Amino acid sequence: MLIVKKFGGSSVADAERIRRVAGIIADAYSEGHDLIVVLSAQGDTTDDLIEKAAELNASPSRREMDVLLSTGEQASVALMSMALEKIGLPVVSLTGRQAGIHTNSDYGAARIERVDAERIRSELDRRRIVLVAGFQGINRFDDITTLGRGGSDTTAVALAAALHADICQIYTDVEGVYTADPRKIEGARKLEEITYDEMLELASLGAQVLHNRSVQMAKRYGVELEVCSSFVRKPGTIVKEVTKMEKIKISGVAKDTNTARIAVMGLRDEPGIAFRVFRVLSNSKIIVDIILQSIGRGGTKDISFTVARSDADAAVKVLAAQQSSLGFSELDVSETVAKVSIVGAGMMSASGVATTMFEALYDAKVNINMISTSEIKISVLVDEADADRAVAAIHRKFFDD
Repeated sequence: MLIVKKFGGSSVADAERIRRVAGIIADAYSEGHDLIVVLSAQGDTTDDLIEKAAELNASPSRREMDVLLSTGEQASVALMSMALEKIGLPVVSLTGRQAGIHTNSDYGAARIERVDAERIRSELDRRRIVLVAGFQGINRFDDITTLGRGGSDTTAVALAAALHADICQIYTDVEGVYTADPRKIEGARKLEEITYDEMLELASLGAQVLHNRSVQMAKRYGVELEVCSSFVRKPGTIVKEVTKMEKIKISGVAKDTNTARIAVMGLRDEPGIAFRVFRVLSNSKIIVDIILQSIGRGGTKDISFTVARSDADAAVKVLAAQQSSLGFSELDVSETVAKVSIVGAGMMSASGVATTMFEALYDAKVNINMISTSEIKISVLVDEADADRAVAAIHRKFFDD
C-alpha cells in the first residue's frame, strides 16, 4: 500500500515533536507500506524568515522571497531524515525540484503543472522512506517557486495523484474534521466522513483544516484524503466523493473574519451597470463573494458585496478611479464584519434548513447584513463582534436540539 503522509508546521515544531512524527512514520513502515512524507516548515519558521527579509528590504522581489522561504521546508525534511536515520530506517530527503514538482512562474503563488515522479519511484523501489519538502517546486527557468498558502497540502495531494497512492493522510493538531472548531465550540463533533464538495466549501469558508486548493485537486484526481492528528493515534475523517453514511442536514459551521463589505451607492438604475462595476474588479483580479443589489428607487440603486479584507483597499481604489464613468455617489466600506456559514450536502433534500439557521441567529440576537445561498451552503454576513456567538448558536440549534 502506497501512502502519502503530510505533517504541518505545528507537528514538527521542535525535536520532541519530530521524534513523535518519526514514530508514526516508523510504525507505518514496519507494517510494510511504501511511504512518501511531505513536511511543512517548523512552527513559525516561515514568519521568522519573512521578518528577516523585512529587516533588509521592505520590498524584496518575489523570486528571492521564494528562494528564502523554501529553506524552511528543506530544513524540516533534513531534520526528519536525521531522526529516522537515528532509529535505523532507510530514508532520503528531497527538495521540490528533486521530487520533480514543476510549476508555473507565478512566484509566491505558483501552480503545479506536472510531477515527474521517476526519482521518487526509484527511491520507493529501494524501500526507502521518501521525505519531500512541501510548498515548493521549480519553474521552466529552473528557479525555485513556492505554492502559496496551503502549499504543503497541495504538494501532498499532487504527489498522491501522480503516483496513484492508496490514500493521502493530512496530519494536523486536531483529530479530524469537526462540525465546528473544537477549540472554540463546546460539543463540536468529529465527522467520520465528508464529501469533497462539503470539505471544499468548509475550506473556502474559513475552516482551517485543509486548504481549498488541495481539496480541489483531490476531487479532480480522485485522491482519497484522511485528516488526522499527529498527537493522538486515532482514525481521522475521510474526505472522498461519496460517503456511505446517511447524510445529516449539515456537516459543519464555519467562520471567516477575512472579509470586508463594500457598498457602491447611488448607481444609475439601468441595464449593464452591475456588469461594469464587477468588470472593474475582475480586471484587477479581485474576487467577489456575497452580492446584494437593492431595488431601484428614484432612478438609482445600491450594490453591496464582500471581498477578502486584504483586497478591500485595492477594490476601493479601482472603483474610486472609475467613479465618473460608473456614476455612483459614494462608497461605503466596513472591515468589521464576518461571514458565518453552514455547509451540508443533506441540505439539498431537507426543508427548513435556512429557517433553522435564521432562528438560531434571532435567538442569539445576531443581526444579518447579507445572505448568500447555494445547493450545499448558506452564508450570512454579520458584525465581527457577533461572529463567535453566531457560530455557537447555530451549532447548538443543529446539533444539540
